[in-house]
Amino acid sequence: MAGAFGFKGCQKIRGAQIRGLLEAKDFFLFDCDGVIWHGENAITGAAKVVNALIRRGKNVVFVTNNSTRPRENYVNKFTRLGFTDVMLDQIFSSSYCSALYLRDVVKVRGQVFVIGCEGLRMELLEAGIPCVEETDDPDATIYNCALAPDVKAVLVGHDDKLTFLKLAKASCYLRDPECLFLATDNDPFHPLSGGRILPGSGSLTAALEVASGRKATVIGKPSRFMFECISSQFRGVDPAQCLMVGDRLETDMLFGSNCGLDTMLTLTGVSQIEEAQEYRNSDLTTNHSYVPDYVVDTIADFLPAFEDMEEQND
Repeated sequence: MAGAFGFKGCQKIRGAQIRGLLEAKDFFLFDCDGVIWHGENAITGAAKVVNALIRRGKNVVFVTNNSTRPRENYVNKFTRLGFTDVMLDQIFSSSYCSALYLRDVVKVRGQVFVIGCEGLRMELLEAGIPCVEETDDPDATIYNCALAPDVKAVLVGHDDKLTFLKLAKASCYLRDPECLFLATDNDPFHPLSGGRILPGSGSLTAALEVASGRKATVIGKPSRFMFECISSQFRGVDPAQCLMVGDRLETDMLFGSNCGLDTMLTLTGVSQIEEAQEYRNSDLTTNHSYVPDYVVDTIADFLPAFEDMEEQND
């Protein structure tokens, strides 16, 4: 289906072209940060777009690498920002998918050592997966701390309270070749206001990969597993009928490419069209997987297409 409208290749689309895409697709996958909202502010028009898609009978899901909050918190945030029709089963975070992977795919039998926020732990516990409890003395070091028994997996997510001791403990657990090494995502950083950045889960995972000499299995985008989670919970998901909308070439667009989905870059987040064009013009064919099929300034560009469809139905 990719390029079926004749303008594939990171060219901007609008009007009738967007309308044709909306009519052709049954499943819409949206990243959240930079696409749906910035922090606590919804992107102008985003709520109208999402609500309109749902009310028109389209399947809408949200695929986010943010592992810091449980899905219930996402539902509350969607409601708070005016996305009144979003339900729990539409949200696929890297923390939720990590819990599914541990419970249903590898069927972990033992404890999981978590480098991550409380939201990640909550998703694991909700799935019935025991996590190692942190009970160290404030002055403890890797020389004298206790190591938990029966640790069968190390899971790395975003952790704004990362300590050297956590990193050292994880490295010790990973010396056991039977201990799984998982990462919620490999996002390198997250942009903040004022030109500052926040190191992402990928940077923490990279440190542990060097220390352990092992490579982590990544659960979130651009891994296919997140799409497999969606396919397992929504019947009849056809990749050709899906559109992945995101703001990051190296995660969202590559995720779509890996899963056989059409992709759309919105310019309200991390990546810009010039970067996509550089990938498109690259001599390295592997770089072409980062190129979006379609580009819009913002998902609010969908709104005129909805208005045209309503006028036609009048």
